[in-house]
Amino acid sequence: MTGASTPADPAPANPRRAEVVRRTAETQITVRVNLDGAGRATLATGIGFFDHMLDQIARHGMIDLDIQAQGDLHIDGHHTVEDVGITFGQAVYQAVGDKRGIRRYGHAYVPLDEALSRVVVDFSGRPGLVMNVPFKSGMIGTFDSQLAHEFFQGFANHAFVTLHIDNLRGENAHHQCETVFKAFARALRVALELDPRSGSSVPSTKGSL
Repeated sequence: MTGASTPADPAPANPRRAEVVRRTAETQITVRVNLDGAGRATLATGIGFFDHMLDQIARHGMIDLDIQAQGDLHIDGHHTVEDVGITFGQAVYQAVGDKRGIRRYGHAYVPLDEALSRVVVDFSGRPGLVMNVPFKSGMIGTFDSQLAHEFFQGFANHAFVTLHIDNLRGENAHHQCETVFKAFARALRVALELDPRSGSSVPSTKGSL
């Protein structure tokens, strides 16, 4: 038909996006997430390797992620990494809402050369972290490998998820850490996907999460 146009796709009734700002005497952090994004990332934490890991979460989790952080890096990276984990967890918790229609559970195995890691996540409403990653080096660039635990602990506590992280093998700390973050991203993507078979139901026999 002459002059006919195709209507634009309607916007989601409840877009799964959130913005959280955290201000303390140690850090100033802003996190924006879009759970239904295209894997785009804008990252500035002041810790190059940490930005690289956050980029893995965006890219492999298909989450649009904007993280701007200023922290007391003249001391070390602890407060910055931990507080980014907290703020990212809060943003995901807000964006996912009442969890209607999500798959809830996600798991992934990811290799990188000699390293292999497994991550399992449950949007259970019960925060908990079990992490077994025997890093072969204390430092990865300027990133203290112990801070990976602090990031995931902050995320689990504030996204209210149960999170199990295991590095099954690996000799290079960079590879170990990257497989962990990539597997986390893939598990997150699966858990947060909307399941067309479940409609708007909550994935729990209790009726709420």
